[in-house]
Amino acid sequence: MGIEGVMDWRAEAASALNWWRDAGVDVLVEDDPRDWTARPAPTAQPETPGRPVPSGPEPEAPLPATIEAFLDWRYGSGAPEAATGEPLAPAEGDHTAPLMVVTDLPEFDGAAPALLDGAAGKLFDRILAAIGQSRESIYLVSLCATRPITGQVPRDLDEKLGEILRHHIALAAPQRLLLLGQATSRAVLGTDADKNREGLTPFNYSGGKSDVVAIRHPRFLLNKPAAKADAWKDLQLLIGGQSL
Repeated sequence: MGIEGVMDWRAEAASALNWWRDAGVDVLVEDDPRDWTARPAPTAQPETPGRPVPSGPEPEAPLPATIEAFLDWRYGSGAPEAATGEPLAPAEGDHTAPLMVVTDLPEFDGAAPALLDGAAGKLFDRILAAIGQSRESIYLVSLCATRPITGQVPRDLDEKLGEILRHHIALAAPQRLLLLGQATSRAVLGTDADKNREGLTPFNYSGGKSDVVAIRHPRFLLNKPAAKADAWKDLQLLIGGQSL
């Protein structure tokens, strides 16, 4: 092979060395094996200073700020009771009525839960008539929108339902508020119904207040007729010579 063959070999070797150099080879031998054709690992991006790292559960969304939006949410799939799968009993009447009445739970004397139905509902209608009211003239709501099999407000929802009820009252802003039963009295006033006989109790909220009377629930009055006299005295505070 002559001089021309030697020059061809050297040209081929130089071409190969140039290829390896372009591929990133910069040493002949290393202690550890290395893949010269592998892509470089991505470098970690530095954290932005002063930016807090989120931790823990996200805060709950605030309750709707208008009565219309609140009612859509309260009796829809987002309500706390909706997760139980039990049917919801919505509020009844005009939310602008001057008298708002709050019961603890719907009754379940028929095919579906309803507010103050059955025997308790009939007694309630007589109570309304005695103070010059009817279901058409009031706004009727419940603390819990479902009727659990226990017949009581679920303890795990008690605090949340109380918060929702107080927000509901503030949005409706009634002149007077009639609370039926111990659960509703504790949710709004923080005390039992039979401990509020000193006169109308104010319930204050942002933008106003409502005068409150709390009495025993009609279910209780059916079982304890002697308690009706005390309930009537409390109702006298509600009408108090003023028209609603």
